Amino acid sequence: MADGSGSPATGWNAVMGSQAAWRRTQWGELLSEFLGTMVLILFGTGVVAMYVSALPESGRGDGITTDADWLLITFGWGMAVIMGIYVAGGISGAHINPAVTIALALKRAFPWTKVPGYICAQVAGAFVGASIVYLNYKDAIFATEDAAGEGHHSANTVGIFVTNPAPYFDTYWGPVISEITGTALLLIIVLAVIDLRNIPPKGNLGAIVIGFGVMAIGMSFGANSGYAINPARDFGPRVFTWLAGWGEASFPGNVGGPLHDYWWVPIVAPIIGAAIGTAIYQFFIHNVLTARGKPESPELEDRGEVAEDEL
Repeated sequence: MADGSGSPATGWNAVMGSQAAWRRTQWGELLSEFLGTMVLILFGTGVVAMYVSALPESGRGDGITTDADWLLITFGWGMAVIMGIYVAGGISGAHINPAVTIALALKRAFPWTKVPGYICAQVAGAFVGASIVYLNYKDAIFATEDAAGEGHHSANTVGIFVTNPAPYFDTYWGPVISEITGTALLLIIVLAVIDLRNIPPKGNLGAIVIGFGVMAIGMSFGANSGYAINPARDFGPRVFTWLAGWGEASFPGNVGGPLHDYWWVPIVAPIIGAAIGTAIYQFFIHNVLTARGKPESPELEDRGEVAEDEL
C-alpha cells in the first residue's frame, strides 16, 4: 500500500496509520460500528445520567427537571442516534444496532458472514460508552443514592444505563410486546429512509429522519419498557453495570416486582420486532413499489461503502 506520495507505506503508517491494509477489510467496518455505537451510548445514557443525577445534585436542574421531562430523555436519545449514524454511516452503513444488522441480513441486503462481527463491535462500543458515562457521573450517581438513603450501586440508579419494565407489569408479555412494537416501527422507518424507490431524504438527511423516528417511538411507546429497541444499547451497558457493582439489578435484571430475569427481554424482543417490521415494510411498501416499476431516485448518492457494496 502506497502513501500519499506514491511510495509504499512503512513503519507506523503501514501498521496503524491511514494506509494500513487492514483498514480496507471488515476490520475497518467493525471499528466504524464500534465508534458509532459508543457515540450513541455516550449521548443516550449521558442524557439520562444528567436528568437522574447530575442536574438535580448540581442544583442546575432547578426549574428544569420535572416529571414532564421524559421529553428531555427522548430528545437526547434521538440526537444520540443522529450523531451515531453520522459518525459511522460513511463506512459501515451505521447499523449501530444488532436488530438492524439481523433484519438487513434477513432481507438479504447484508451478508450473514458479517453479522457476528458487527454485533460484537456494537456491544463492545456500548460497553465502552457506558463506562465513560459512569466515569463522568459516578460522583453524581453516588450523591443521588446518598440523598435517597441508599447504598451505592442501588437498583434505582441502574436505570441510567439499562432498561427496565414499568412496575405495573406482572408478566413478561407487556414489555415484550412493547419492545417488539417499538423495534418494528424503527425498522419500518429505517427501511423507508434507505429505500431509493420510496421518497428517501435527500442531502444525507436520513440520519435526522431516523433520529426523529426514535424520538417518536420513545414519546409514544417508551414508558412500558424504556424502549431499548436495540440489544447492544441494553446488553453492553448491562454487562458494564454488573461488573461495576450493580449485581442482580443488572443480571438477571431483578429491580423488584415479579420480573426477576429481565435481561433477555431487551435482546430477544427487539430482534423479533425487527424481523416483523422488515416483513411489514417489504410486503406493504417495497414490493408494491417494485411491482409498479417505481425507479430508484436518480438524485441520491449512497455514500456508505457497505451500503454501496452490499445493500
